Amino acid sequence: MNQTILWGWAVFTMMIGSSVASGQVEDFDSIKLYTLKNASGVTVKATNYGAIITSIVVPDRDGKMADVALGYNRVEDYINAVDKPYFGAVVGRYGNRIANGEFEINGETYSLLKNNGANHLHGGAMGFDKVVWTVENYDESKSLKLSYLAKDLEEGYPGNLKVTVTYTLDDANALTVDYSATTDKATPVNVTQHTYFNFKGEGQGTFLDHELMLNAKQMTPVDEGLIPTGELLDVDGTALSFLTMRPIKNQINDRHEQLKYGGGFDHNWVLDKDGKEGQLTLAAKVHEPESGRMMEVHTTEPGIQFYSGNFLDGRLKGKSGKTYLHRGGFCLETQHFPDSPNQPSFPSTILQPGESYQSQTVFKFSAK
Repeated sequence: MNQTILWGWAVFTMMIGSSVASGQVEDFDSIKLYTLKNASGVTVKATNYGAIITSIVVPDRDGKMADVALGYNRVEDYINAVDKPYFGAVVGRYGNRIANGEFEINGETYSLLKNNGANHLHGGAMGFDKVVWTVENYDESKSLKLSYLAKDLEEGYPGNLKVTVTYTLDDANALTVDYSATTDKATPVNVTQHTYFNFKGEGQGTFLDHELMLNAKQMTPVDEGLIPTGELLDVDGTALSFLTMRPIKNQINDRHEQLKYGGGFDHNWVLDKDGKEGQLTLAAKVHEPESGRMMEVHTTEPGIQFYSGNFLDGRLKGKSGKTYLHRGGFCLETQHFPDSPNQPSFPSTILQPGESYQSQTVFKFSAK
């Protein structure tokens, strides 16, 4: 079976610390790296630490392969990364921000860690990105199914939440990400994938010449703390519009108030579902002109967060040994809207006992 122990010694020493002196022995063989590979040579690697996608290798128009996902070669680099970039991770229990780190369900207020200024971000100090997931199934070269049990009041969230993530790579160069979850108490759930892309190849400069289309006529504007105001803003005719393919560099330095708040793009777009809410529909397209590499994103989710790597600044060195520059990678995070538990006009993210959370996103790679 094509799996490799992932840098176990560093994890071992961090996990047990001084327990070595007491004679205790603990498993340091639990974190592994799994490889999915299809008939055309596209390769995806993922680890059960944080359900992180560490690598996505795809061809350009001439068949030249390159890794287009930012990340590291060693697990300790994911654990110790400054600025917590969430490279390749599954984030939750609630991806994105919750205002003032609190929400109310059935008259009870729940308090969460404020790890993003006055707000809660991506599940807190020990979100889904920083735990070891259980490998439920590994179908060599095809799919990897991972699960995690987030216990009641873990990071302040109510309910024992059993969540699964399945990565499947097919011969059409599509990577499908399936999420499911159940709970024994009402709880907010908003899980997403936080891979940073650069279709020139990771570490190969910026993505500013990439062309982007977002299938969205509206977005959810934010305040200075990047919390949605509750309104919907029409983007047509503004720097926030990606209704047709256009170079990101043409808009990212616009003086629009929303871009000032985010230091670039860090916003949620409201996807045009055309009456197909909850079904798989087109969310985004990306094209890198030099290599010809392309990606389409389809999702069942109502929104997508375009994040333009605003906090990358050259301090982080990736797999190839090259630093990740400002604008060196971008994210397209399919999701429900930020702060939905506090925004009654937004689609609900509350999962009830007896219900099943289901979400799917497909990343389809090609070149032209």
